[in-house]
Amino acid sequence: MENKQIIKSVDNLNDYLINTRRYLHENPELSGKEIETSKFLKEQVKELDLDIKEVLGTGFYAILDTGRKGKTLGLRTDIDALPILENRNNLNGARICRSKDDGVFHACGHDGHMAILLGVMKILVENKNKLNGKIIFIFEEGEETGSGISPMIESLKNEKIDAIYGNHLASFLETGKIGLDAGPVMAGFGIVDFTVKGKGGHGSRPDLSVSPIFAASNIINSLASAWVNRLDVTKTVTLGLGSINGGTIANVIPNEVRVTGTIRFFDRKEGEKAVDLIKKVGKFTAQANECEFIANDIRVEYNPVINDESLSDLSRKASEDIMPNSVKEDVIWFGSESFSDYNKIAKTMFALVGTKNDKLGSGAEHHNEYFDIDERSISIAIKSMVKFASIYLS
Repeated sequence: MENKQIIKSVDNLNDYLINTRRYLHENPELSGKEIETSKFLKEQVKELDLDIKEVLGTGFYAILDTGRKGKTLGLRTDIDALPILENRNNLNGARICRSKDDGVFHACGHDGHMAILLGVMKILVENKNKLNGKIIFIFEEGEETGSGISPMIESLKNEKIDAIYGNHLASFLETGKIGLDAGPVMAGFGIVDFTVKGKGGHGSRPDLSVSPIFAASNIINSLASAWVNRLDVTKTVTLGLGSINGGTIANVIPNEVRVTGTIRFFDRKEGEKAVDLIKKVGKFTAQANECEFIANDIRVEYNPVINDESLSDLSRKASEDIMPNSVKEDVIWFGSESFSDYNKIAKTMFALVGTKNDKLGSGAEHHNEYFDIDERSISIAIKSMVKFASIYLS
């Protein structure tokens, strides 16, 4: 497809894209509960007369068959929101639209991702006579919790997909810029969830109890030391502890304390080494405090998102061709994505699309009450994806 045609098609869809994104933003649904979201998306697909394949849960995919032999390309979006109370403002004042469901909020840009894929789908359907092979439009349930990726992978196994392309709006990257590097571009993810059991008692006689609070704090301090001294400094692994829960009142020593968090890494082996380190430090530090360490769930969940080199080269050429000077080098993100699992069935390419605009107030961290997007980034992402698809399937 010619650049002028793609740009004109995107411009013609502008009102649809903005209205769709705002509708989805105002009507968010949590992971695994995207019932109305899924219905809305399927209605958009049916209008284009595409074949819909149901997947266990709320996810699904749709197939565009050009009727000509060629490769099969998957294009993916996530569809879920987060359990976060949205602030009525972004970083620069009142936001354009707000969630109608307090405590449920598209705080990671998935509303934009859905609008992007719907726009791409419309353009590619209109121009299928210029393409070869098949396109599979993937609508994945529950990216934030990982509930939808396994059923989706299982359903897609028989589709013989050659490559899968996805993207993510990135609040740390300026609008107009796209990261399309080869290799690891998003971090792998590991779960940290453990309980320290002691012996509860009255706060006036701590000597008659065994405090799991002190034991848990010693474990945390020991992990900080171990992280510096036991992990390879050239292979960054982060430890982010998000919660410590134990006790309910000042004068009662609790029986147990629970600690949860995550690890992020770009090297799978080093991530697994970190998991083993947490278990060892936890076990022996707890024993030294006469407590019991219970690993509720400490494991590597996702691999890093890794871009295939040939797909990265093609993506960069495509984006630079249609939007000169749009590609930014060396863009990596310590966030994690279930998209990494698609590498099990096909080569993968994941674009990081800038949506930071200080004047509009977009640029707050993802999963933050002030998070917002620059809606212009939707069109930019579509141009990049459509151009890539048109070259890949030419």
